[in-house]
Amino acid sequence: MSTLAVVIVIAVLAIIVLIAGGIYATGVRGRRRQAQLKELLEDANRSLALARAQDKGWDRPTMEHAARAAFAQRSPVDVRELDLVQVVDRPGTDDDQAVFRVVTDHGEEYVHLGRRGDTWIANDRR
Repeated sequence: MSTLAVVIVIAVLAIIVLIAGGIYATGVRGRRRQAQLKELLEDANRSLALARAQDKGWDRPTMEHAARAAFAQRSPVDVRELDLVQVVDRPGTDDDQAVFRVVTDHGEEYVHLGRRGDTWIANDRR
């Protein structure tokens, strides 16, 4: 094999390694950005749900207590984090709904609550 052929083979291999490295780095950066964007979106969603609930005069501690009680009925696991992620305010009070994200050491679940008068009760959706 001539010297020129060796140089060409090495140059082609170097270009292939650089392209593969670039693709890998772009993928890593994309996954990192996606995770950051997802977290930002979830934060915005939680803030919006909380603001909407406060605007409607809903009592957050009462709602959280109902969410914890509903979760405790279906799981003995301790709650690490409880986030209000969605509120649905329909005309009247009996059709109002709230969704909490419950984070435990075993993962996360969602608790759906419905409002009956001033009382929040668990909906059977999972």
